[in-house]
Amino acid sequence: MDETEAVRTVNGVEAPAPGDWNIDPAHSELAFIARYLMVTKVRGGFGEFSGTLHIAEKPEEYWVEITIKAASIDTGTPDRDKHLRSADFLDVERFPELRFKSTKVELTGGMNLTVTGDLTIRDVTKPVVLDAEFQGIARDPWGGTRAAFSATTEIDREEFGASWNVALETGGWLVSKKVRLELEAQAIRAAPEPTS
Repeated sequence: MDETEAVRTVNGVEAPAPGDWNIDPAHSELAFIARYLMVTKVRGGFGEFSGTLHIAEKPEEYWVEITIKAASIDTGTPDRDKHLRSADFLDVERFPELRFKSTKVELTGGMNLTVTGDLTIRDVTKPVVLDAEFQGIARDPWGGTRAAFSATTEIDREEFGASWNVALETGGWLVSKKVRLELEAQAIRAAPEPTS
């Protein structure tokens, strides 16, 4: 594949050429931030996930799909991770994957995008809106072309059935209901299907 064909110019900026771009999990990060005791930020992430960004001629024809292995959740504290994998939160034995599938993509200015889609956690699917940004094109040392994207959103975990909590004597909750999700992704253009 000619890597020069992997890039085009949009609004005066180098952008990914149309086609499917696969997220490279080794150079991507899917993180989350929640509050503990109403004040402290707890950070964690998922170590195993995959996804495809379909780039079309028009942004409204783009789509994104991401699959996340629920058991790969990691906050750096084994006991907490075990609790997060339990039925109180992700229930990974019954629901081994989290999924996101876009339903609408809008270019909102420059290389900023609003991505609307369906997020499935446990057995609940709800619409969410991601603020996304195309961050540029880079060539790796092996001649490949990579596209970098970031996306963020905030969800209410209770809406997805992960409702375990403890009320605090001082008011509020042990674990925040709101959880911020952050994706920093590098994507590699998939080889086009051979034409017959």
